[in-house]
This record gives sequence, C-alpha cells and structure tokens, in this order.
Amino acid sequence: MITFDWKGVFPAVTTKFTDNDELDFDAFDVNLAAQLEAGVDGFILGGSLGEASVLTDDEKFALLKHTIDYVDGKVPVILNIAEQTTKAAVACAKRAFDTGADGLMLLPPMRYNSEERETLAYIGAVAESTELPIMIYNNPVDYKIEVTLDMFEKLSVYKNIQAVKESTRNVSNVTKMFNRFGNRYAIFTGVDPLAMESLVMGADGWVAGLVDAFPKETVAIYRLVKAGRIAEALAIYRWFLPVLELDIHPKLVQYIKLAEVATGIGTENVRAPRLPLIGEERTKVLKIINDALAVRPELPVGSWGKLSEVEA
Repeated sequence: MITFDWKGVFPAVTTKFTDNDELDFDAFDVNLAAQLEAGVDGFILGGSLGEASVLTDDEKFALLKHTIDYVDGKVPVILNIAEQTTKAAVACAKRAFDTGADGLMLLPPMRYNSEERETLAYIGAVAESTELPIMIYNNPVDYKIEVTLDMFEKLSVYKNIQAVKESTRNVSNVTKMFNRFGNRYAIFTGVDPLAMESLVMGADGWVAGLVDAFPKETVAIYRLVKAGRIAEALAIYRWFLPVLELDIHPKLVQYIKLAEVATGIGTENVRAPRLPLIGEERTKVLKIINDALAVRPELPVGSWGKLSEVEA
C-alpha cells in the first residue's frame, strides 16, 4: 500500500481554462509553483473547486498526470472521486492508480441520495478495488449524505480508508471522531471559515480553498497552531476570515478564482454553465479581497516555506 503522512495543508486546487475553454496548464503551473513555495503538504485534484462536474474523464486524468510530473514526488497528489455509479467510481480508482496517484478523496454517490447500507457498499467497493489510501469527503451540507460515526466504525475494517475531510460544519465532530476512534482516522478540516477552530481541536490537516489565492497565509495558520503559537495564528485568521467565507458560497469557484487573479496566481476563466462574476456581485467580492490585500499581514519568520514545521 502507498503510504504518506495525512497531515498538513492540502489545497483543493482550481482547474485553469484558456479563453477557448481548454485546460490551461501554463496557468495551472503558476499556481502549483506558488503552493509549493508556500510549503503545502499535498494537492487534491478534481474536487468541487476543481469544477469536477464539468470535466471529462480524459481531462481529469490529464490534470492528474501533469500534476504528478510537475510535483515530481515532492508532495502526494490526490484525485477526488465524485461519481454517480459504483462501477464508474471503481474504474476511476483503478485508473488513478495506473496513472500514478498517491491517494484518493471519495465522495458518497452523486445525485442519488443513498441510504446507509448503499453508501457503505459504494465506499467499500471502491476501497476493495484499490490499494490507494483514501480520504472520505464528509459533506452532508452540500452533498446531502452524511457519513456518521457509526458508519466510520463499519468502514474501519478497510485499512486503506485512512482519513476524513470533515465538512459537516459541526466542529465538535473533530472531538467526537477522536473520542470514538483515537488516531484511526486522520481528520482534515474542510471548511475554511471553521479551519482554525478545527485545528485547535486537534485536526491533523486542512483541505483548503482560499489557499489557492493565499497559500503562505494558509500554511502559516496551520503551522503556527501546530506549534502552539495560537495568538499569532489567530491574528492572521481574524484578518483572513472575511476572505475565507468566500469558500462557503455556491459560487465559491468564481469567488476564489477572482481572488487568485487579485494575488497574481490564477485566471478568472470558468467552464459554462458557470460564468464570470459581473455587476454588483463582482464589486462586492472584489472589495472583500482588496480590503484584505490592503492590510495583508507580515507573516512570522519560518511560518511558511519548505520547512516542515515552525518552532514552538
């Protein structure tokens, strides 16, 4: 089985498109370089922010292959699986392994609101089909199906199900998972405006969204919390929070891509049916971003970069 440490900041990267609606690998590389410079610990492709629902399978795996080659083993590369059928999810897992992915992030079935027995069978079938490590994406707010603690108990028999992206919006779930399972599952916070709260409660990592525009600040918060330097992390987090709240809007893709443009590491192109922001909405979002940039904090020395940790 492939192994790596499920901890740290894992950007859920956006997918870059050219003006002709093709994959824009040049713009993608600019963002990957900024993330690596900031010291992120892994990449997740094909998530909600990656506009997975409008990518073809060939595009997803072209992105995966390109990212694996670009990263060159520096950090793990994870592919998200968001499929409607068990057959398609298993095929995706097998193709991800063959392409060289380091792990998978797995959503319950899409579109169909599966019951517990069906959800467990779906997840179990994927786990049995691959030796890749798996993170369960638990987001009942957006995707309507919750993976409960009792369900995680049943899934614990699968050794390659190793982590959870905790996006229930209930911070106490971090503690509940630790109380029930100890260190059986690595817990990643998946909701940017609840990230520091979850990290203080012991979450192992952060699947982040606004990291796509502000990689150094995101890494700094994570590392400072883990070093016990809470006051320093909190100062950055309070500055960051109005921007982090862009992550929980239905148009999070457009909002975060606009932030990437503002910080010089992305483009605004989205794939239809999404359209770029216009009018009052665009003005409002830009004001949030520009207000933050106007008072962007100076980060503590060593809180970002290639170092794996900061001093306590």
